[in-house]
Amino acid sequence: MRIGDLAARAGVSVRSLRYYEEQGLLSSTRSAGGQRHYTEDDVERVAFVQRLYAAGLSSRTITELLPCIDSPSDENSDAAMERMAKERDRLSDHIQELLRTRDALDLLMVAARAHRDASRVSA
Repeated sequence: MRIGDLAARAGVSVRSLRYYEEQGLLSSTRSAGGQRHYTEDDVERVAFVQRLYAAGLSSRTITELLPCIDSPSDENSDAAMERMAKERDRLSDHIQELLRTRDALDLLMVAARAHRDASRVSA
């Protein structure tokens, strides 16, 4: 199928598919005229890539996980699980930092309200 057909079937833009190819997440064959051609399996591959992006993974991380799909083995599966665990830990650390930042902002808001209220009373 051609790139527009894959985009429609997978629910993504043609631009996204081109980006996936640039990043090594998707491959195609080319016709003599240079048009990209894809297989039925690529519809599911794009859906899988979309799920990984939705989980907050970068294209670099997704590239590291693809051997689990392309060449299934216990070793590749274990490597993918380890990589996803590291990514989850990174996200958990980031969430904790965001929570600390939000708490600091809450304290600043309390102080600003108190200052504003004190200014109104003394005026």
